Amino acid sequence: MEFAYTDKVKSLQEKVGAFMDAHIYPNEERYHREVETGERWQPVALMEELKEKARAQGLWNLFLPGEHGAGLTNLEYAPLCEIMGRSPIAPEAFNCSAPDTGNMETLELYGTETQKKQWLVPLLEGRIRSAFAMTEPAVASSDATNIESSIVRDGDHYVLNGRKWWTTGAPDPRCKILIFMGKTDPKSPDRHRQQSMVLVPRETPGVKVLRALPVFGYDHAPHGHGEVLFENVRVPVSNILLGEGRGFEIAQGRLGPGRIHHCMRAIGAAERTLEKMCKRLKARVAFGRPLAQQGVMLERIAEARIMVEQARLLVLKAAYMMDTVGNKVAKAEIAMIKVAVPAMLTRVADMAIQAFGGGGVTDDFGMAETYASARTLRIVDGPDEVHRNQIGKLELARYN
Repeated sequence: MEFAYTDKVKSLQEKVGAFMDAHIYPNEERYHREVETGERWQPVALMEELKEKARAQGLWNLFLPGEHGAGLTNLEYAPLCEIMGRSPIAPEAFNCSAPDTGNMETLELYGTETQKKQWLVPLLEGRIRSAFAMTEPAVASSDATNIESSIVRDGDHYVLNGRKWWTTGAPDPRCKILIFMGKTDPKSPDRHRQQSMVLVPRETPGVKVLRALPVFGYDHAPHGHGEVLFENVRVPVSNILLGEGRGFEIAQGRLGPGRIHHCMRAIGAAERTLEKMCKRLKARVAFGRPLAQQGVMLERIAEARIMVEQARLLVLKAAYMMDTVGNKVAKAEIAMIKVAVPAMLTRVADMAIQAFGGGGVTDDFGMAETYASARTLRIVDGPDEVHRNQIGKLELARYN
């Protein structure tokens, strides 16, 4: 396996890194200040400025490998996504943030030309945002076949009913389209053919955001995570993706790249967290010497560095395999990074919090939010338990 970065990737690394130094890091405090002092659920002017700058420099839609993106492979995108992951505000500035990335990939792979023109184009241009409505509060959504929301055909329309939550982006006023997963054929003997996905314009009557869900107290305004009620929502039959009974198939196709993007960003977050931790330990004195000279702290620094390097190599291997043999063959590697990387980031963030003491649990240094995000990643796109079960079954299958 060849993980060496090409000249093309090295050039993009320099450009993305320079953009981060010039425009992202210096503006993080301003961004959060604008959210806190303005209308919290309205777009932040600064983000629109950053998006214009990034697009002008050609640092736009880097995640998308096809004709609409930068033409990068997963392996080429990985180090760029890692750099973006160093700041919570960076991915959106490059139009590379979830859930829009997954929704754009879904539309490109499974959408009709009409659907692409109506929704993919404005998403690619960063003019609108989107949401993915899959998880439900009433069932264990780690098993997607449990989904209970209904999609019933009525002439030239589908009628949708259901209650979703953790629909990231739904509270955002820029969210104009949701991808809704429900059952068109709940009695099908093949439980993986019961579900379908349809496109639902946000302003369709019957779509109601009940509340924004906080994560460990962070509401992530102005984007957020919504609990959404779909009550007798009518959309044209032409809004279906790929066809009836293809929803589970689309979900599997969508979540593969999404999982690896989360992991790439998490490595960047871990690198920055470790960087903050080291600087803090060198600057603080306790019991007559810098904290960095305390044996336990040196062990934690070493442990963090080892875990970050291991995680990065595993992600690069998964990316390489996705590019060379496809997502299906690489499913074990994708599952492994989804377990290993969030656990790594959670541990690194926890050690950094300890190094910062009381400051670590405040919002002053970013560790608390990083920890909250890292812990959440152990559930997002399938919980650890589901991935571990899959890894275990695949390992045992080698000995049949």
